Amino acid sequence: MKIDKKTVRNLFLIVLCAITFYWVLNETEQFKSLWSAAIGLVSPFIIGAAIAFILNVPLRAMERLLGFIKNPGLRRTFSIILTLVVIALVIAGVVMLLIPQITETVRILIPRLMDFFTQLETKVIRFMEENPALLQWFSETTDLKSLDWSGLIQKAATMIKDSVSVIATGAFSAVGGVTSAIMNSVISLVFAMYCLARKEILARQCRRVLYAVLPEKVCDETIRIFRLTNSTFSNFISGQTLEAVILGALFAVAMTILGMPYVPLISVVIAITALVPLVGAFIGCFLGAFFILVNDPIQALIFVAMFLVLQQIEGNLIYPKVVGTSIGLPGMWVLVAVTVGGELMGVAGMLIMIPISSVLYALLREFTDKRIAQREIDPEKLRDHPPELKSKFKENRERKKEQKLLKQMKTLAAKHMEKHSENN
Repeated sequence: MKIDKKTVRNLFLIVLCAITFYWVLNETEQFKSLWSAAIGLVSPFIIGAAIAFILNVPLRAMERLLGFIKNPGLRRTFSIILTLVVIALVIAGVVMLLIPQITETVRILIPRLMDFFTQLETKVIRFMEENPALLQWFSETTDLKSLDWSGLIQKAATMIKDSVSVIATGAFSAVGGVTSAIMNSVISLVFAMYCLARKEILARQCRRVLYAVLPEKVCDETIRIFRLTNSTFSNFISGQTLEAVILGALFAVAMTILGMPYVPLISVVIAITALVPLVGAFIGCFLGAFFILVNDPIQALIFVAMFLVLQQIEGNLIYPKVVGTSIGLPGMWVLVAVTVGGELMGVAGMLIMIPISSVLYALLREFTDKRIAQREIDPEKLRDHPPELKSKFKENRERKKEQKLLKQMKTLAAKHMEKHSENN
């Protein structure tokens, strides 16, 4: 065998992969610690890239809106600023709408809970007075005088001391965690802004590296798949947002017709939580029912029933049509993707699995069309109602029947001819 540079390189890569795999199997804990450290190091940049990818959808709309600005750099800067301002205003509006109502609800609910516990205490005391035998049995089985009160007090003091130390340690850890989270958030946001401001340059640099390392055909196919993924995820974000707005509007109309309170608040909460596929709407239902419960428990039950009806309409008609159409994925497979993604990775899996399934669906469709064209399959076999296809066994059996019938007819004809000859 001729040994050249390519063969030596491949052998080196194989040996390196084998050594790495062996080390991972034998040093699992060390590998986990190194992996966690590496993920912690790059997580701000991954989060920043995800933020930039999401913000790129409204950013493109802002750039189209500011098309009258001829300078590309100035237009990009104003578009980024306007995008951040709009998102900040939406978040601030939701928070300002939620916090006063939640505060008012808690203020009204706490006295009612105190009254409930007071009534419960009164009922328990009355029950014990009406059942003296039960009170006597409790007094006989519970000897309060024989309890070691000093030991109990000492144990309680020890528990309080240990709890204080644990709380202090946890407080210091929480402060460190909050500081680290703030730093990571700032780094992620700055990195996202950099990605948005220089996205064309970054894309060009990635393509240059890709073509410098991999074969040209592989690079072409990889770039095509990345572009398909980008458009699919962008359409998914747009479709999910549109679906949330439609669902919030449906709740606003239905609650107005039924005369329910807090229509703006609850419809906004439903729209915001509906950004999470399927599960988010149930969170909005819980919050809405909680708000209405303070005023009228009957209306809270009606709201839950209304939610179940609208959820069926949204889950079976609106969501598969709006989100499924926007990403080119049939409604049936949208439901499958949401279910599988939720089982594998929770809420994040629901958000990611739908566009991933759409990309896989498009690639599988392209592969299927290409293979069918190469094999020259009859188009009649691929239409909605194909002609009946007969198996080879059935065709052979019918041909043998025909041959047997033909042989019998020849035999009968020969006998008839013989009989006719004898008569003559």
